[in-house]
Amino acid sequence: MENPAQARNEASGNGSHSDSEYDYEDREECELQQIATAAPHIPHHHNNNNNHHASRTRTPNPPPPGPTPYALSLVSDIPSAFELFFTRAIRALVLEMTNLHAERTSYGLRNPWWKAGMGEAELRAYAGLLILAGVYRSRGEAAASLWDAESGRSIFRATMPLKAFYAYSTLLRFDDRETRAQRRSSDKLAAVRELWDRWADRLPYMYNPGPDVTVDEQLVPFRGRCPFRQYMPSKPAKYGIKSWVLCDAKSSYAWKMQVYLGKDNKPSTRARPEKNQGTRVVLDLTADLLGPRNVTCDNFFTSYELGQRLLDANLTMLGTVRKNRPELPTALISAKGRAAFSSEFAFATGPGPGGNRTTTLVSYVPKKNKNVLVMTTLPCERPDRKPELVLKYNATKGGVDNLDKLVATYSCRRMTSRWPVAVFHNILDVSAYNAYVIWRETNPGWLSGHRNKRRFFLEQLGKALVAPLIEKRRGLPRSEASLALVRCVRTAASANANASGARCESRPHSRAHPHPQPPSREDPSETGSRDRTEPLQQQQKPQASKRKRCQICPAKKDSKTFTTCRGCSKYVCRSCALPYCPSCV
Repeated sequence: MENPAQARNEASGNGSHSDSEYDYEDREECELQQIATAAPHIPHHHNNNNNHHASRTRTPNPPPPGPTPYALSLVSDIPSAFELFFTRAIRALVLEMTNLHAERTSYGLRNPWWKAGMGEAELRAYAGLLILAGVYRSRGEAAASLWDAESGRSIFRATMPLKAFYAYSTLLRFDDRETRAQRRSSDKLAAVRELWDRWADRLPYMYNPGPDVTVDEQLVPFRGRCPFRQYMPSKPAKYGIKSWVLCDAKSSYAWKMQVYLGKDNKPSTRARPEKNQGTRVVLDLTADLLGPRNVTCDNFFTSYELGQRLLDANLTMLGTVRKNRPELPTALISAKGRAAFSSEFAFATGPGPGGNRTTTLVSYVPKKNKNVLVMTTLPCERPDRKPELVLKYNATKGGVDNLDKLVATYSCRRMTSRWPVAVFHNILDVSAYNAYVIWRETNPGWLSGHRNKRRFFLEQLGKALVAPLIEKRRGLPRSEASLALVRCVRTAASANANASGARCESRPHSRAHPHPQPPSREDPSETGSRDRTEPLQQQQKPQASKRKRCQICPAKKDSKTFTTCRGCSKYVCRSCALPYCPSCV
């Protein structure tokens, strides 16, 4: 594993990236470009929208729904599914900016334990602890209670000290703060723009949506200071950061996301209300979507103009309509005097590239004196009672709402006053859910018949992320449960290493694994010190549950310890204990 301090020293003073980070960026960008070249149905994101529409119309049929071949080639276990989105380049960016901020604020001088800064294993473990806190429904619980020796979870104390978790949460950064003011003058999302773009660009390359997709809004709860914080009284959180999301209607996979930055993205200019915002949002989110597919949206987005422009891209539209739309006929707006469960239809036909286009407007009365307007460009028939369009809308409208519900169930969000951290937490939540969708469809027989599959997936993911740091941790936790967990993880890691070594000896000329491998679980700088302390740790077992004064040292020294002698059970401190190898004990 590359030392982050060395990478930071190689970077120039203007916040440029290290060579290793550029290697990660270039490798991932080349992979995505190769996919776009080999598979014409996956357009590249750096083209303009017109080229996207032109390329889509030349493809007769969209690819089959599910994970893409590129995603299938990289998924071998649960952590690899998560690393499809939380990539090595993204981790390198977070590590560089976090360590750069710590260096500028002289955090290491005030805290000697910081040493070389935040490394690859520390960042993965930090993300794993956030995921585990969400799994245990501890989102609103104080971090101190999670690390409590009696009421907390042993895996938190076994992974890192509480002060280290606080330090990572405080120092976490995603951009160069010295150049932020210049970038923020033209972009409100400057603090996380690079991180967000790298992450969001990967979402469409990992999954092919089904025949129905849903466009809606998502609100990330946040009540702190943010230049684009929104108030939405219909949402449970009411205040937060709003994002436009395109999801697969069946699996709720987040296929494309866009942060809403307010009326005007440029803070230096006077804010002006955007016209036809709903149409613009849907066209942006569906710019890379191949038809034929149907786009379901609510009354904020649906309009006659949007339906016609989607038809140009071989996409159909289905959604409810607001009654104040100027193109609606007055005969269908009123519901007075109409019987319950009755429907009235209006049709608009016009020429198009593929022939005549028909837009259907349905006015359905679910109960007396109340009607619902549904507009679609799908072919439909006149039914006697509830229209089929209403049934299809009810079946496909909840893609984004279901994503919000599932993400909120095991969310890793923590209380914070910095909106970039809130965006980062949402990235982890959506990445973990998308990884679960890909893993579930890649392994359809996984835990068949079991409930709470997603909870088990997130728990295994969190434990896999924290395992490398537990293995190389030098200082052992004091609580018995956490200490037993550390020893269990190290024993399992050594057994796996021996098994893998035996396989490598039997296949000395085997080719290297084509998939990206996880970082090394062994820190060379700490291997020697751990080897020297390991016999002492074996000598000290078992440990007492209470901390008392050493019975060998003088009383005036007041040396407290948890360690007891194996033979006489006397309390003995580290300075009085003698190390022996296992053969001499």
